[in-house]
Amino acid sequence: MISLSDTQKIGMGLTGFGVFFLFFGMILFFDKALLAIGNVLFVAGLSFVIGLERTFRFFFQKHKMKATGFFLGGVLIVLIGWPLIGMILEIYGFFLLFRGFFPVVVGFIRRVPVLGYLLNLPGISSFVDKVGESNNMV
Repeated sequence: MISLSDTQKIGMGLTGFGVFFLFFGMILFFDKALLAIGNVLFVAGLSFVIGLERTFRFFFQKHKMKATGFFLGGVLIVLIGWPLIGMILEIYGFFLLFRGFFPVVVGFIRRVPVLGYLLNLPGISSFVDKVGESNNMV
């Protein structure tokens, strides 16, 4: 089992609450207050989990500047008060930033009993395989 420090445990909680608030904000027709809280909690939680320096290095790598611009620009636009446009930019930036992790996530989900069966269905399998291989694109 992986041992986590107290700071990382707090970060996991903040990130989880951030994802919850983002999801709940989208369910409630892009409620800007919930989305803003979710964005702040998600970014703060990520910083607690991997540390401030590593978070800064992750977001501001030279080849990830476009993705970071979209993601943080989307966060800013949500905070300003245009939640739909902000979330579209943020989701696009999120996929650009974290596309290297998608093959790992797909491999993990394929080992989960019910979800693995669903991901191996004919139509879904070809789509998931393309998403899982998307880390080669720049």
